[in-house]
Amino acid sequence: MSALSRLWQAWLATLKTIASDKGVVLILGLAPLIYGFFYPWPYGTQVVTRVPVAVVDLDHSNLSRQITRYVQASPRVEVRLITGDEHTAQQALWVGEIEGFAVLPRDLKRSVLRGTPAVVTVQANGSYALLNKAVSYGFSEAIGTVSAGVEIAKLEAAGQGALQAQASRSPISTQLVALFNPTEGYGSYVVPAVALLILQQTLLMGVGMLVGLWCETGQNRADAFTWLGRLLAFCTVGWANGLLYFGWIYWLQDFPRGGNPGGALVLLACYVPAICTLGALLGVWFGNRERALQVLLFTALPVIFVSGFSWPSESLPPLLQHLRWLFPSTAGIQASLKLNQMGAPLSDVAGLLGLLSLLALGCGGWLLRVTRLRQP
Repeated sequence: MSALSRLWQAWLATLKTIASDKGVVLILGLAPLIYGFFYPWPYGTQVVTRVPVAVVDLDHSNLSRQITRYVQASPRVEVRLITGDEHTAQQALWVGEIEGFAVLPRDLKRSVLRGTPAVVTVQANGSYALLNKAVSYGFSEAIGTVSAGVEIAKLEAAGQGALQAQASRSPISTQLVALFNPTEGYGSYVVPAVALLILQQTLLMGVGMLVGLWCETGQNRADAFTWLGRLLAFCTVGWANGLLYFGWIYWLQDFPRGGNPGGALVLLACYVPAICTLGALLGVWFGNRERALQVLLFTALPVIFVSGFSWPSESLPPLLQHLRWLFPSTAGIQASLKLNQMGAPLSDVAGLLGLLSLLALGCGGWLLRVTRLRQP
């Protein structure tokens, strides 16, 4: 039998084995599809709105009431409590009825009229970053709007016209535009990166389980062309899952996409083989179907933290800064964000693609060497 025939038969036999193994089908076929629909679901609204807050009004002036009305009009927060007792607001925060409150101090209006600084204190629950951000921004925007109105009124009282007062108050206008995340939503930030991790973890577990089973039954003793056919079958499934995310899930969930579709295909061509060869090598090392699943199932969280998108890589210990490149997801996530979301050319990610290719060649060569050593 020719080498090409052995490769073709191994590819076809591996696909049939994957299709007949319920556990592997669940991980390689159904899990990516389920994750693609249900993982982005909680982030569907993209931004946090109507966060419950309270206003502690110690001034009881028309200025403090105006600030309260502007806070009530903010879409970021929802005023659940207006009180003159700060202790009452603190109790509501501690029991979870609200996520933050602002204290409008006594003599607020008098300080503003005198031109002396007036400090409005905002306290929020720092346990949840998104809620804390919504509370801080909601109060800051409302207070800033009222403050701008007071400054413009003073300038008009000094003899300036309305337009001149607005220009004097803000001589240089700024406009913030989010280039690669237009909605500034959390889902658009986290899902496109985590999608690469989902592809990696499902492929690693599925390939590791099947190769571990082959080790138990002695089928890992095969020639190089047979292993190439097997790896090609695993890559076929991985490429299909990658196209599902890049071509449909991103579109269905309306995440930033399509910056460089050709580059994204090149990325998949390098990323998936690196994962499959690593998964096969780990499967041979574990030598057991269940052990591959048990170990790899708990590696997702550490891997996402060292990838460099959710936690600054500079803050990692020096050893981890080097070891993290052994995971294909580190280079894959960085390259995907640049190609898919930012529209970078391939030349900007050439180093990352080269690293993925080296991982694929290195793990593949080691795999063939290990299986050859195990031959009788």
